[in-house]
Amino acid sequence: MQTRPASPRIRISWPAGHLTASLDNTPAAETLAKALPLVCTAATWGEEVYSDTGVSVSRETGARQVVDPGTVAFWTDGGALALPYGPTPISQGEKCRLASPCNVLGRLGGDPRLLATVRDGDPVRVERVEL
Repeated sequence: MQTRPASPRIRISWPAGHLTASLDNTPAAETLAKALPLVCTAATWGEEVYSDTGVSVSRETGARQVVDPGTVAFWTDGGALALPYGPTPISQGEKCRLASPCNVLGRLGGDPRLLATVRDGDPVRVERVEL
């Protein structure tokens, strides 16, 4: 029986805080993990934080536009890490609706509402966390 490697864990840090996340074993998540560490500039869109990564991946068949708060997603149209924690300007109700379908990379640990402390222009560091 073949065992799968452990899911990579990442730490996302900004001046007012940090969160960790577990990544799924998907091609997009693996591509992002190989590019780490990254330092990006944060932008906010409603209750979503996104950061251009300089990484390019194809949209996967499981890409979704509506996700749960705390989903770690990759916006293939913009090459950005997308971290929704609540409604965006195009949401219907309280759902997290991303700008377009995004690859789901994993899930934040902890309270995704901590992302409300991220400000436009904040430096964001994304790095791998060793177990």
